[in-house]
Amino acid sequence: MNEDQARQRIEELRTEIRRHDILYYGDDRPQISDEVYDELFSELKALEGEFPQLVALDSPTQRVAGTPLSRFETVNHEAPMLSLDSDQDPAALRRFDERIRKALGEDRELRYVVEPKLDGLSIELVFEDGRFVRASTRGDGLRGEDVSANVRTIRSIPLRLRDDGLPVPHRLSVRGEVIIRSREFAELNERLMNEGREPFANPRNSAAGSLRQLDPELAASRPLEAFVYDALHVEGASFASQTEVRQALAAWGLRVSERVRVASDIDAVLEYFSEIEAERDDLPYEIDGIVVKLDDLADRERLGSTARHPRWAFAFKFAPRAEVTRILAIAASVGRTGVVTPVALMEPVQIGGVTVSRASLHNREEVARKEVREGDLVRVQRAGDVIPQVVERIEEKGRERGPEFQMPASCPSCGTDLIDRGRIQHFGSRQGLDVEGLGEETARLLVAEGLVKRLPDLFLLTTADLVRLEGFAELSASNLIRALGEASRTELRRLLYGLGIPEVGAAVARDLATHFRSIEAVRAADPEALAEVAGVGPVMADRIAGFFAEPHNRDNLDELLAHLTVEQSEPASSGELSGKSFVFTGGLETLSRSEAKALVEARGARVSGSVSAKTDFVVAGESAGSKLAKAEELGLEVLSEEDFRRMLGIT
Repeated sequence: MNEDQARQRIEELRTEIRRHDILYYGDDRPQISDEVYDELFSELKALEGEFPQLVALDSPTQRVAGTPLSRFETVNHEAPMLSLDSDQDPAALRRFDERIRKALGEDRELRYVVEPKLDGLSIELVFEDGRFVRASTRGDGLRGEDVSANVRTIRSIPLRLRDDGLPVPHRLSVRGEVIIRSREFAELNERLMNEGREPFANPRNSAAGSLRQLDPELAASRPLEAFVYDALHVEGASFASQTEVRQALAAWGLRVSERVRVASDIDAVLEYFSEIEAERDDLPYEIDGIVVKLDDLADRERLGSTARHPRWAFAFKFAPRAEVTRILAIAASVGRTGVVTPVALMEPVQIGGVTVSRASLHNREEVARKEVREGDLVRVQRAGDVIPQVVERIEEKGRERGPEFQMPASCPSCGTDLIDRGRIQHFGSRQGLDVEGLGEETARLLVAEGLVKRLPDLFLLTTADLVRLEGFAELSASNLIRALGEASRTELRRLLYGLGIPEVGAAVARDLATHFRSIEAVRAADPEALAEVAGVGPVMADRIAGFFAEPHNRDNLDELLAHLTVEQSEPASSGELSGKSFVFTGGLETLSRSEAKALVEARGARVSGSVSAKTDFVVAGESAGSKLAKAEELGLEVLSEEDFRRMLGIT
């Protein structure tokens, strides 16, 4: 066979293999046996081996290519990948509908597209003239990690779009979800355990962890697949509705959900939700609710978006999975930082296909608040379908209850006297807030005397409180109060370390601070956004998000921040606004001040509270005052809210 003949046969084989890939992985309707498919693939591979000059990047043989990466590059998305406003309350869903009808006109007939909300990892796929060119994780919504090499290994994603029924656009960016089906997840975990390795906590973690492997060979060994559900950016095609978009995506060979429905009102949406919820455990993949989107794309354009959420879409989520079980014992567990926490050991119970037998009770105050004891019947849920939590005690009339829980007098690990000083020590340690004089003995004394029960109490201490304690004189008391005052102005990395967040050591605290730059951004980040940080994996991301999701941790941090000034971390070197300085004045209509601040910081800029000659941009909203006057006096560039949104590419 000469080169021309080989070229023709290679193109025939590639076309045929691509067609069967789409039929098998995209449409779930294979037309040939695995043996016949393997014969086609082997013939193509042999021909490409004989004529290497004919190998193309989009050939089916090139799904796994390249050497392991040292790190993932950060890339900009074609369009913002916004998160969805969400709730579990039907009243919130109805309010969403009311807002849309009020904005578009009460007499309008609306059509909603409803579909299952897949519980996986959100990605962007980019195609040029039908060829796959890039994939990235959601990241902060504006930029994400380039995971193209790993995504190429997912056989349900075509390397070249099908164009035999509908012409492909010149450039196409789509949004999808990478998942691992429940059965394959169980098989993967069984294989990992047989190899003596740690299993994944849930399918979402396994999908995220697999996609973020630096070695494409390892990603290829995992049973990843992807569903596509929206077009982010299209050049060379136009659509009037989401229904048309979905039909086009399917025609191009991309896998779309088979459970999509069009609903004319919220009652129909709720009916669909009830059906999906009833079938949830029988579905082959994990979902955590449904997504409700306006079908009409022109209406979507009219409604627009906030900085975080589109106004035309809503995620209506399932209530956390909950079951009833009994607490067999409450044990004290020693954490990484030396903090001892009570853990409920329970009769094993299945919650959403996962066996749960233990749940953290966080601290003795939480145990007292929920009034749980050994032997109690309790309701347990998996928050976000991941983290087990004891929700409440179930009353059992006539049943004698066990004694109230008491923290042990000594550490169950090393036997030393146990006082709630570990967290105070950690908070004031060298890598924490570096409070001189707040060592082990002082922490022990403050707790024993009842002066400090929670971290915010440290900043309420006075010299008079301390001088009456054994070992303190006027000078040493004054020195500690001064040291606490100096520590109240601290760096974000120190605060994140000092809080004792599970899994967060000094290095991770620094990476979180550099990535998010503010405590508000860190505490608001979901596991997917946290997993984008270098050194933070899916399991760690879940634990960090779980820490900030706990009500007592949120309250504790709110009170602590009332006493602290947390300096912003330096921005990453990349970003189109790197090195620029912004000042905001007046009220913004479409963005909160914190949202606007987060947007520019994500692009490498910094935000200042005062106007100076070094200020690059002043964003002036309604009722702007003296800062605007000073900016005009200095001849600085003043942006309206519309100018600001246009600068950031927000429509």
